[in-house]
This record gives sequence, C-alpha cells and structure tokens, in this order.
Amino acid sequence: MSIPMNQIAGMPAFSPYFPVPPARYRNVRFQWVKFRSDSASIDRYLPECFTSADDGECLAFGLDVGWCANYGSFQEAGLLVKCHWRNQIGYFSPVVYLNSRGSIPAGREIYGTPKVAAEISVTMDERVMSTEIRLAGAVVLGLRSTMQYTATASDLPSLPHAWRLKAIPRADGRGLDVLQLIDCVNATSDVTTHVVCRGDGVVEFAPSPIYDLSPIVPSEYLGAYYTEMDYTEGYAEIVHDFLKPS
Repeated sequence: MSIPMNQIAGMPAFSPYFPVPPARYRNVRFQWVKFRSDSASIDRYLPECFTSADDGECLAFGLDVGWCANYGSFQEAGLLVKCHWRNQIGYFSPVVYLNSRGSIPAGREIYGTPKVAAEISVTMDERVMSTEIRLAGAVVLGLRSTMQYTATASDLPSLPHAWRLKAIPRADGRGLDVLQLIDCVNATSDVTTHVVCRGDGVVEFAPSPIYDLSPIVPSEYLGAYYTEMDYTEGYAEIVHDFLKPS
C-alpha cells in the first residue's frame, strides 16, 4: 500500500528527517546580551516589510540545549533586532547559527527561522559565560556575560512578537512558492524556569564573507541575562501571506 498524501509530514515520505512538533526541551541554558546599535546599520538586515526601531535595540543570544526529545543536544546563537510590522513592534531574526543536524532543517522548514550551520562553543570561565560562533575556522560572533545579580522572569527582555520571514523558492526558479510572515512568540509553552540571573555583557561581531553581521556595532550595552529552563516548542502563527491577495 502506498503512502497517503495527507499522511506525509515531511521528506523522506516513509521516514521524515525530523519529528513534527511539539518538541520538549530540558536543561536549556540561555545567555542574552541587550545593546543598542545604529538603526541604519540594522536596516540592511531587515526585509522591506519591516522598519527598524528608532532606539536601535538588539538582543544577541546563545543557548546550550542539554536535551531535546526531537533534536538531541546542541548549541545555538544568533541576533534579534527590534523593528515594526505595520503598527506593531517586535523582533526579527536576521540569522541564527546552530551545530544541529536536525534542528536546522526543522527550524527552516516549519518556522522559517534563518538557521545556518556553524561551529559553536559555550563555556564558563569562572563567572563569565562565553558563546563563540565560528565559520571557516574564524570567530564571527562572540558573547560574554556575567550573572552576579539575582533576577526574576519578569526582568527578562520582553518579546511581544518574534518574527521570521519564511521564504521557499519554486523548483522552476520562477520566484517563491512560500513567502510568509511568521510569529513564534507563542510557540513556547509548559515553561519551567529554574534559574534567572542578570549581569553585564559584551558582543563582538567580526567580518565574514557569508552571514556577515559586522556592520552592527554596539553603541551602548543594556545589561545581560542568564536563564536555565525546560519548555515545549509547538507550532507558530502565520501572520501574513505575501503571495495571497489581501
């Protein structure tokens, strides 16, 4: 008996490459560094459906996944930039770096998260947590932060919207098959927070021939945060389909 079309969840059809959501995560360590940069520098990373926020606020992040039911253990890092979609304000992800074979295609195919493969190390050197991303043997993004002050979940940076732009090209080369604005802010549920701290942090971007973030230069640091938590990642929301008539 052949595989019914309405039962295909991904490719290969008889054994999809990654499990479908929800994905349960445990023992995930998050590192956030909040900073400001020049809005003109941020603009070059924003699709034209967005406008950058006047305050130039950005969030660099690194995370260490101890265990995930769908993807195993892996490390991840990236950047969020504050922007506007119509009359709403939120954050857009220009690029996210991972060292996971399963989470990269899942994130791109399901949510449109711009995940790319990289070498990532997450370490603790006394009181400083460090995340480094390497491409072609060179560090292109580095985060370093402390966690010496107690904090609560309400102190963490607020993400009213977590936008992605899901873009999938047509096989015949004639434009795109999918171009959707996705909001992942409500994809996370069943959150258990074990540790929340705050401290000081810095971010360094270095030039790279691919996925280059070096034009974004921090002009002011707004604090750093550290969390340890468990959570479940489900499906996201399709906010707008650019290929369908309004």
